[in-house]
Amino acid sequence: MVEESSDSLRTFGAVVQGLREHAGLSREEFGERVCFSKHTVASVELGRRMPDAAFVERAEEVFGNTGALRRAATHPARQPGLAAWFRQWARLEQAAITLYTYECRMIPGLLQTEAYVRAMAVDQLPPIDDAQIAERWCARSERQKLLRERPNTAFSFILEEHLFLRRTGGAQVTRDLINHILGVAALRNVELQVMPLIQTSHSGLQGPIRLLETTDNYWFAYNEGQESGQLISDSKAVSVQQRRYARMCSQALLSATP
Repeated sequence: MVEESSDSLRTFGAVVQGLREHAGLSREEFGERVCFSKHTVASVELGRRMPDAAFVERAEEVFGNTGALRRAATHPARQPGLAAWFRQWARLEQAAITLYTYECRMIPGLLQTEAYVRAMAVDQLPPIDDAQIAERWCARSERQKLLRERPNTAFSFILEEHLFLRRTGGAQVTRDLINHILGVAALRNVELQVMPLIQTSHSGLQGPIRLLETTDNYWFAYNEGQESGQLISDSKAVSVQQRRYARMCSQALLSATP
């Protein structure tokens, strides 16, 4: 998520602010009613944050269920840097209380370094220019703030050993990447596991898994392919991926951090 806001985000924020002020509520008073901090309210109103689904629904109740915010919430979009199909997941990610990630293709964006991002861009097809690479890194580095700004959110990562053995970008890029990831894994709210290259029993052979739990204790899954992504809300489909991830937690190795 880049720090710049789009016109549609600023417009949505202005609508929220106008309705709040019309109701005679301060940001703190409104935040208490919708169960979000006054800082989150300010971020939404200033167009710096995508409106969370729970935020929109609770705000609608405060403002009399006119439907205005629900309609307005269908339009906000972020500036470039995140793929269009990923933005809905990124919005949920911001307010999640639990985030699980299993990856077998590349290091997840939340754990990447700038050098790793630039190394991957070398093989990007169609090719992208320096501005697009910088834009991509800006968005990912902004997302990575979640790891430290949300200490009450539980993050879990299971990474395949071959992601490191591949040495994308060379030995030095990989060494720096490993040091960075170990630093992240030292955070109290982050758990890192590595799936060994030699593994006779593996419950994740169907592909990457991303799971999150919202503040209302709803679970979502996200699957991404080439040039596409799918947000999954069906409880049965999500449950299947939860069970696979839970099994992998017993199969993968725990990181040893100080």
